[in-house]
Amino acid sequence: MGIYQIISIGLYMLLMLGIGLYAYRKSTSNVDEFLLGGRKMGAAVTALSAGAADMSGWLLMGLPGAMFVSGISASWIAIGLTIGAYLNYVLVAPSLRVYTEKAQNAITIPDFFEKRFRDSSKMLRFISGAVILVFFTLYTSAGMVSGGKLFESAFGMDYTSGLWLTSSVVVIYTFLGGFLAVSLTDFVQGTIMVLALVLVPIVVIVNLGGVGPAFETIHLKDTKYLSLFRGTTTIGIISLLAWGLGYFGQPHILVRFMAIDTVKQLRSAKKIGITWMVFTVAGAMLVGLVGIAYMSNYNLTIADPETIFIFFSKTLFHPLIGGFLLSAILAAVMSTISSQLLVTSSSLTEDFYKAFLRRGASQNELLLISRLSVFAVALVSLLLSLNPKESILELVGHAWAGFGSAFGPLILLSLLWRGISRNGAVAGMLVGGITVLAWVYLDHPYKDLYSMIPGFLLSMLSIVAVSKFSGPAQEIQTEFDAVKKELKENY
Repeated sequence: MGIYQIISIGLYMLLMLGIGLYAYRKSTSNVDEFLLGGRKMGAAVTALSAGAADMSGWLLMGLPGAMFVSGISASWIAIGLTIGAYLNYVLVAPSLRVYTEKAQNAITIPDFFEKRFRDSSKMLRFISGAVILVFFTLYTSAGMVSGGKLFESAFGMDYTSGLWLTSSVVVIYTFLGGFLAVSLTDFVQGTIMVLALVLVPIVVIVNLGGVGPAFETIHLKDTKYLSLFRGTTTIGIISLLAWGLGYFGQPHILVRFMAIDTVKQLRSAKKIGITWMVFTVAGAMLVGLVGIAYMSNYNLTIADPETIFIFFSKTLFHPLIGGFLLSAILAAVMSTISSQLLVTSSSLTEDFYKAFLRRGASQNELLLISRLSVFAVALVSLLLSLNPKESILELVGHAWAGFGSAFGPLILLSLLWRGISRNGAVAGMLVGGITVLAWVYLDHPYKDLYSMIPGFLLSMLSIVAVSKFSGPAQEIQTEFDAVKKELKENY
């Protein structure tokens, strides 16, 4: 690792730790502040925090790698994600912000489910908490794999050492500052990511002589790289587009909507968030696409397509700037890991410890458990990351489908349909989560179809079917109507 890269990465990590210390002093006096920031986040922080938490290392490694291998036919996933993110702001964000506060100030997704359906049995809380623990363990592991790969590919560091270094910094600032630290670091990380993903493809294109020569080189290499459909199948395209369905059920994104200061600010957050997403996703795709031209033009090869962004950062830029660009990958990785750690910590604290073990626990005790949970989840995820058997995109895909199928239909229907019942909610979660696990880990001839599709559809059908036979109580429908009225008046 060169001295300039050490300086860049070192300054970045010190900044993250500094934000964690600031947040520790500013907003961790009780568990509500630690887990949700006291619902005081602004529009810009909400938008960039949601985006950075969403995209993770796959944005700068997984997506460019897919584009480098397949060309623009891999952009179907980006199209699906962009549509899904927009619909999430339209269909979910406003209602969730109002409903979670109306439902006795629910501060976690399982907490919201329990209070939304008046579930005294705590079955909804237990099942949804378990879903979070299972799928976020996989998801956090994917982020740590990205961090290990970054230090291994970019700096020649041992993969395991990279895992420990990445995880340690994230754990420290999450442990110290909770939700505020995670949101503020996400804001900074989101800014770094968009700057890097705009700069790198521009420099590569200039190096190749302009847009025309770059795309001509790609065309001469193989026309398949510039075709949206060549090399694809109908099932393949549908599977990639289906990634967009996952947004409705991602706890680490949904919690951002719950934490914004007022529901009206979600209008500004939507504009900022979708604009950020368009620039970052387009930049990531261009990195992979122009990578085809660059490698062909200079007769070069790369062992791991997912490291094409790292290659450009080290090859085309001064080491100091290259270090900043590599910090963008670290930013993407850390933003998602920290968000996942915090959501999982909140579930362990609120949905298991407080709900089942210590109902009368004090705020100080809950704060301590929240912080200890961050350590525990990080350690388990790190151990799973030591010997990765799948690509980053595959690991993320499994977790994304799990949350999208178990929570997505339930979130949508609980916010949009007054006829959903508690039994329907339980059935939908179980069917969605189990379907994804079975689809991924059992042998069958339909592996080409993304597990989100059967999981999401069967979950939705289960909720509707069961709810038709066991309708909600009148008081639940009355609260639903009150939320819709408040939303209409204030949004």
